[in-house]
Amino acid sequence: MHLLKTTLAARTSTRNPMSSLAGAMRRPRILVVEDDALVNTEIVAALGDFGFDAHSVSSGYRGLQQALDGQFDAIVLDRMLPDIDGLSLLSTLRNVGRSTPVLILSALAAVDERVRGLRAGGDDYLTKPFDALEMTARLNALLRRRSMPVDDTLLIAGDLVLDLRVREVRRAGQLVVLKSREYALLQYLMRNVGQVVTRAMLFEAVWNYPFNAQTNVIDMHIGQLRRRLTLNGVLPQLIHTVRNVGYTLHA
Repeated sequence: MHLLKTTLAARTSTRNPMSSLAGAMRRPRILVVEDDALVNTEIVAALGDFGFDAHSVSSGYRGLQQALDGQFDAIVLDRMLPDIDGLSLLSTLRNVGRSTPVLILSALAAVDERVRGLRAGGDDYLTKPFDALEMTARLNALLRRRSMPVDDTLLIAGDLVLDLRVREVRRAGQLVVLKSREYALLQYLMRNVGQVVTRAMLFEAVWNYPFNAQTNVIDMHIGQLRRRLTLNGVLPQLIHTVRNVGYTLHA
């Protein structure tokens, strides 16, 4: 059973345009722990398409050993493994002080299961079936978050400045008054500036619920945020729609 919505053939049309340059720079090393052979193969192939250096194992014991012994930038971890439960593996890593970002994959979509995964030490949670583009976008977000300075208090994108200390936003020096949801959306977009983020990523980060494709609440809030950031049409747009995927913020 295919658990990736994007098949191997279809992925080639959305391949990372920078993947051809991967050999000229260090590629992020990703450990994939997935017992389903077909899904494992598809994940590794997708990660390779998007410029990652993927290494895979098919059991929890081997995954734990690799995570402890290898130098990986992030881990893609299946929730339900035949030998060690994914959350037990994750808890062990955290208990011994390993802070490697972990993206949990699971067919369990209930809110309490997602909460369990995050409380066990997961950094993000993606339910099956999922799209390869979203998986790689979430991994990129985890890697960027890890590389940010701990004492970072300002997010800057061109003439847009978000001050985390006082929750203040300014565009071209002008104060922009935002509602709480709009502020949270903007903060997430600015932490991923220049990158495509999906509606599901935004919804889960700001509302803390699994995404419902039938709702237009994201689009409504993005519309209001766009209007406020242009100072009612005076300045150019910063938030752009990526059709059928989500949004990106460009300075």
